[in-house]
This record gives sequence, structure tokens and C-alpha cells, in this order.
Amino acid sequence: MKKILFAANIDSFFIKFLIPQLKYFKDRGYEVHVASKSENMDIPYCDKKFDVSFARGFNIKDNIKSYKQMKEIFKNNHYDIVSCHTPFGAATTRLAFKNSKVKNTKMVYMAHGFHFYKGAPLLNWLLFYPAEKYLAKYTDDLITINLEDYNIASKKFKTHVHYVHGVGMDTSKFDFKFDDKNNYLKELGLKKDDFIILFAAELLPRKRQIWLINTLKPVLDKNSNFKLLLPGKDSMNGECQNLVKKLSLEKQVKFLGFRRDIPKMLRISDLAVSSSKQEGLPVNIMEAIYCGLPIVATDCRGNRDLIKDGKNGYIVSKNDSYEFCKKVLYYSKIKDSEKKNIAEIDEKIIEEFLLDNVLKSIMEVYGE
Repeated sequence: MKKILFAANIDSFFIKFLIPQLKYFKDRGYEVHVASKSENMDIPYCDKKFDVSFARGFNIKDNIKSYKQMKEIFKNNHYDIVSCHTPFGAATTRLAFKNSKVKNTKMVYMAHGFHFYKGAPLLNWLLFYPAEKYLAKYTDDLITINLEDYNIASKKFKTHVHYVHGVGMDTSKFDFKFDDKNNYLKELGLKKDDFIILFAAELLPRKRQIWLINTLKPVLDKNSNFKLLLPGKDSMNGECQNLVKKLSLEKQVKFLGFRRDIPKMLRISDLAVSSSKQEGLPVNIMEAIYCGLPIVATDCRGNRDLIKDGKNGYIVSKNDSYEFCKKVLYYSKIKDSEKKNIAEIDEKIIEEFLLDNVLKSIMEVYGE
């Protein structure tokens, strides 16, 4: 029986992004192994789970420990394919793979967004770029999910570099009848005539919700029916909520925490936004496009791959608050005919990002 090992930093990464790939190989008779730092999650389609102390940063103790653990895994198992993900998980896996002198195994690294990118801190370039360039020599195939990463890797790295459209968007979560829309609006504290703006993302400095709230303050002050929904885990210890209180925007900015009903939220929204300073290929934007929404987003890697400026949305310079507000106001006033036109454009754009199409491209890289 053929065997494949998937490696990524933490269990939840598999749950969020890799289940379709695990299922694909399991359905084709592979024995599927997973290596990740345990979060006590049940990972579907996994025959054997290794708890590896992958670090999420430059933790020397964890990096050394996880390196030794991966060497032990390679010593005791032979794999036809190794598929690694996340910067530190992939780096440790490839180093252990190289030093274990493994033969007849295909090493694939899927980069979900390099830590070096246009506008990234110099330190990121000094640390991550040389590491990725060095490790590329011990990688048979490198998969990138946005054009900026692809252009850098294909020009600078000595390996086979591929560009695919993300991990694939699973549309099955949108296959539901929405019969309780009015009740759902009430549940969220919303009204029928509200103009609903959605940014579904973990509260993080990288996502810049602080900038978004400050930017939209003048618009929200003048339009009481404008509501900004911010579902997502709070990783900023209440900083965003404190700002909203300070700005007296509690009635219009709604923090909803981690949610499993984002598809419903998209169905009631009028506009999707993103204030991120960098992305790999944002699922929240893909899902908004699938639902036919217009989008106003900051100019960064990932956002640029999905939004056709002036067609299904607008790309705005990262710190241009005035232009961001202007575009938000523009979409609050468009006619139904223009909404329909945007939805038709979205339908064409999203096609190549759908799961079946993306999975086909990924499996071509694996040689399946």
C-alpha cells in the first residue's frame, strides 16, 4: 500500500485547509499519516497521527525537538509522498527529510503565503527568504497560491514551482435553504434596511481591524443604518472592542466571535471588505465572491489575485482611508441592475478557485 505523510504546524490547519487532500488520497487507497502539534482534534481520513512539537516561531527548543521527532518518523516509515505546509512545519520537515537521506520519496511543499512579500519588514526578508531559497533545493515541487509568491519563487528558487488557485473553495457549506432570514437578522441585532458590511477574519494586527474601524468611523457616524460585522476569534485581547467603545460605535460595530455560520452571514450582507496588510489567498474574499458580493479591499498580495478592480470590487491603497470610505459609500448606493452585474462577474471569477478545479491542479503536481 502506498503511503503519504502530511505535515503542518497544528491540527486546526488540517481542519481548515487540508481535509479534501487527505480524503483524495484516502479514497485512492493510500495510507494517510499526519504530523502536527496536537490540539486534541479528530482529523478525518487520517490513518496514523504523530504529535510533533512544531514551533510557530523561532523557538529553538521546540524547533530542535520537532526536527528530531521528524527524523524518527522518517527512520521508521517510508513514504511515497511527503506533503508539507506552514513555514516552520515545512522547514523542519524538509531539514529532517534531507538529513535522513530518504530515497524514492516525492517532497512537495505548498506555500500558503511566504512571510516575505512586497512591503514586508526587512527582518522577514533577512530570515525567511534565505531559508526558503535553501530548502527549495530539497523540494521536488513547490506549490504557490498567489501570483506574487509564484513570480518570486519561479525566478529565484531551484525547484519546480507551480501556481494553483489556493486550496480550493468547498461550496457544499452554501447548499442550504435560508428560510429564517428575518429571524437571523434579529438574532444578530440587525434590521431589514441595514447596509451590512462584513469582514470575516480573526482579530489580528495583520488583518488591521483597528485601521478599518478608525477608517469607517466618519461613514458610520453619518449613516446609522450601516452595520459592520466582525466575526472571528479575538487574538488582540479586546483592543478592537475598547476602540469601538471609545468611538461610541457599539450599536454599529458587532463583534461576533468565532462563528460557524459565515455562509448565512454572507447571504445577509451587502458588501465584503478586507483591511489586511498581507494575505496568502483569502478564503473570506473567495466566499464573498461566490455569494456575488462586491468587495472593497486593501492592496496586498492575495486580495489582488481575487478582485478585478472596478469590476467586482475595488482595490485601495493600504492607508488610503478616504478612498476606502468613498468606495464603501459607492456600493451603498448602487442599483439592483449593477448588483446583478457584479454577481455575474463574480460567478465567472470564482470558477477557477472552486474545490474540484483546484484539487485537479494540485493532484497533477503530486503526479496523481
